[in-house]
Amino acid sequence: MALALTNKVLVEAVAPRDGTQLLIKQAALVVLGIMVLAIAAKIKVPVPGSPVMMSMGTFAVLTIGAAYGARLGLVTMMGWMIIGALGFDVFQSSSADLNGISYMMGGTGGYLLGYVMATVALGWFARAGWDRSAGKMALAMLAGNVIIYVPGLIWLGMLYGWDKPILQWGLTPFLIGDALKLALAAAILPAVWKLVGRARG
Repeated sequence: MALALTNKVLVEAVAPRDGTQLLIKQAALVVLGIMVLAIAAKIKVPVPGSPVMMSMGTFAVLTIGAAYGARLGLVTMMGWMIIGALGFDVFQSSSADLNGISYMMGGTGGYLLGYVMATVALGWFARAGWDRSAGKMALAMLAGNVIIYVPGLIWLGMLYGWDKPILQWGLTPFLIGDALKLALAAAILPAVWKLVGRARG
């Protein structure tokens, strides 16, 4: 099914829309997005028996992808990745002792790749107008979660061995939490669009 990618994403509906002020707005959004990603990554809950902790990172990634669109979302995501690669403590379980490239090549490496892919995918869905409907946004968020999990699980399998309980480590403990985060994100974006519409009216 072909989708018409002609809709504005959320941040494009808010002035300014061109010129120098647009560039300033985009730069501010990138900085804000990186801060949100760093903070959300640190809001985490340990999952017994798994080397990967559950955090609000996926919620931030998918929401930023949908609100920013693929291009600005990707710039934001890559900015966050670069800052993390330089050794700053912006990832979920990074620390003074484990950070930078060493951390990125650890158990969460595949999920970080999935974050990049999911950001672009959610931007694509938003450009198709799916972020204005709670039902469609839920489907888009579900697709985004799948995109995050696939490279994440493959990476865990390659890193620790396929004889290990990879699904128990990297998937099943997080399904309920991800369902709640998915529902929250799917409700927020359409609601914000309604507020934007009322403000214009």
